[in-house]
Amino acid sequence: MNDRSLTHLDAAGSARMVDVGSKPVSARRARARARVRMSPDTAAAVAAGDGPKGEVLGTARIAGMLAAKQTAQLIPLAHPIALSVVNIEASVDVDGGLVELVADVAVDAQTGVEMEAMVACTVAALTVYDMVKGFERGVTIEQVTLLEKTGGRHDWRLEGDD
Repeated sequence: MNDRSLTHLDAAGSARMVDVGSKPVSARRARARARVRMSPDTAAAVAAGDGPKGEVLGTARIAGMLAAKQTAQLIPLAHPIALSVVNIEASVDVDGGLVELVADVAVDAQTGVEMEAMVACTVAALTVYDMVKGFERGVTIEQVTLLEKTGGRHDWRLEGDD
């Protein structure tokens, strides 16, 4: 297979789980971000820890951590791996009506943790939505983005992202 082929397809085009058994164990890390857009009033309630269902950001962080550990059950071809750490940072731009959730996931394994980081921030964002929908139904999850990954064959970073 060349570097541009789809690794999760076999020669006949059927989906398959990639065999990572011969790959060396290495330190791998991934960071991903989700952004949740809402009104400034709703963002102020989130920042104050005063959501209709309780403290929003702490609940979202825990939901994201739990979700990262369940990635292999959610993404059919992901490998189950024992994560070393899952951290989720949450920030609120009240005036801009934006909650940003950044997941940082690490492991020493034969496969990367990009999906775990993306699942973590996605579920954290969905949790923010769930916890504020009593205030506002027009909340949107605008973006889920892999920011960077290290380890494995090559490192990668989203260009232009600070």
